[in-house]
Amino acid sequence: MVAPAVAAAELREWAPPDRGQDALRHALLAFLDARPRDACDRSCVPGHLTASALVLDHDGTHTLLTLHPRAGRWVQLGGHCEPGDGSLRAAALREATEESGIEGLEIGERPLHLDVHPVTCSLGVPTRHLDVRYLVRAPAGAVPRISEESDDLRWWPVHALPAGCDTVDVMIASSVSPGGSAPEQQ
Repeated sequence: MVAPAVAAAELREWAPPDRGQDALRHALLAFLDARPRDACDRSCVPGHLTASALVLDHDGTHTLLTLHPRAGRWVQLGGHCEPGDGSLRAAALREATEESGIEGLEIGERPLHLDVHPVTCSLGVPTRHLDVRYLVRAPAGAVPRISEESDDLRWWPVHALPAGCDTVDVMIASSVSPGGSAPEQQ
């Protein structure tokens, strides 16, 4: 399981792109400080850190989204930290690999974006996901395979996303240059 101290170190090393993201980073750091044992464990009812991946194709023109069974909408890949995840970055890469079926994904060194959202996850009670998101690149010609964690999985043009992808839009805006290609990994 990701140790809260490791998660805090990952967040401290990140330079957020704006004041809102910096404020959220400080809120997550405070949460990690207040919950030194279980902040990254899904059993933490007040909320828990999760790890997600904005997966872009090799050219940076498409993003891979999953139709989430419980949410009923298209979202980025990701989820809960699990035993064996040494960091949030490792958890995001594991989740992206499991949910996409794509081998050889490359993940950025630092977070891309943070988000906190209410959810009823596997605990069956309302909680919050404190989501740390990373930029991930798929190798050229990557073909995704749907997993049991998804109702559907497909590549979407970064400039023509399905409705309801507000935070995906925000992540793409911070990761994709005006010409439609993503910058080199951080």
